[in-house]
Amino acid sequence: MTRRLEADVAIIGGGLVGSSAALAMRKAGLSVILLDKGFCGAQASGVNYGGVRRQGRGVEQLPLAELSHAIWARLPELIGINGEYQRCGHLKLARTEEDFAKLEAYAARVRPHGLELELISGKAVKTRFPWLTGDVAGASLCHDDGHANPRLVSPAFARAARAAGATVLEHMPVHQAVSTGSGFVLQAGEDTEIRCRQLVNTAGAWSDQFASQFGESVPLKKIYPSMVVTEPLPYRLPMSMGEEGGSFYGRQVTRGNYVMGGGRGIVLDNPDYSRPSVTAASSVMQRAIALFPHLEHAHVIRFWSGTEAEMPDGNPVISASSKVNGLFHAFGFCGAGFQTAPAVGAVLCDLVTQGQSNIPIGAFSIDRFHNLPA
Repeated sequence: MTRRLEADVAIIGGGLVGSSAALAMRKAGLSVILLDKGFCGAQASGVNYGGVRRQGRGVEQLPLAELSHAIWARLPELIGINGEYQRCGHLKLARTEEDFAKLEAYAARVRPHGLELELISGKAVKTRFPWLTGDVAGASLCHDDGHANPRLVSPAFARAARAAGATVLEHMPVHQAVSTGSGFVLQAGEDTEIRCRQLVNTAGAWSDQFASQFGESVPLKKIYPSMVVTEPLPYRLPMSMGEEGGSFYGRQVTRGNYVMGGGRGIVLDNPDYSRPSVTAASSVMQRAIALFPHLEHAHVIRFWSGTEAEMPDGNPVISASSKVNGLFHAFGFCGAGFQTAPAVGAVLCDLVTQGQSNIPIGAFSIDRFHNLPA
């Protein structure tokens, strides 16, 4: 027997974007059904590095990042936990003078948009940060950026949405979504039919499958980040850190473990999944040792990979459909959506309830891909 459910809005994908949207929409008084093919927050939202940074983003993403910066400050109020969130600063390192010149140019470019960065050159870096013993040519510091624990934050948004009255259906893959002209019908799980007036596609690395069902094909590419975590070590690294022109990034949690990333995992026979790469993990550790020689004999206790979505221009899709009324998309965050996700949820709520958002999102429209050559 088919189980039939109805709601104002159905959201496909229970990652941090979908869950934060569900929470915002419930607070706006809408009935919401949030669906995930597995556990909410278990895909990219739960396996990422945990950086909560504005630094390094394109100018077009900064209004979204600033809105999210304000939302992150209210985390305990929103989801009941602080998620190990710390505004400890984000330090971006330059190993060469050429890379430091890029940091200087970026700081000048984003200053008119409200992002104040402190540039630290030459030997002043070592004086300022004596725990940084490797060779660097300079750095850029964003004081109020930081990091959090994605394994705590992401599922907590889904729990908060459920507590606010959303119907949260886990292990409920959506097989088909069809427009009826006045709404949508979803076939999900083994026996569930869902009818809704509006539909939100936040299915992460699988969002292109749903977009294409409505005639909106996009050049989404799956990527597989590679992460490692060490044994607890004496606390030395007080801020999140990245590298200009490189793929290494790292942070140390208060209990002492170093969490670091860089490179890619190995794709399995099913492109939906990957496994960690020993080569990538080794490369991450070698780059870490170059900056922090004290890590030379540290033990790696866990390493992992996951599946994320990347768009060719480095920007996500956040927009109403240009083809189907009542359909909205938010996906393709290129491995950098953890910080902006709460704001994306708020923007999606505005789009659903008002048809527009005060946050400029024109650069993220899905129709920017419609005229690409096949």
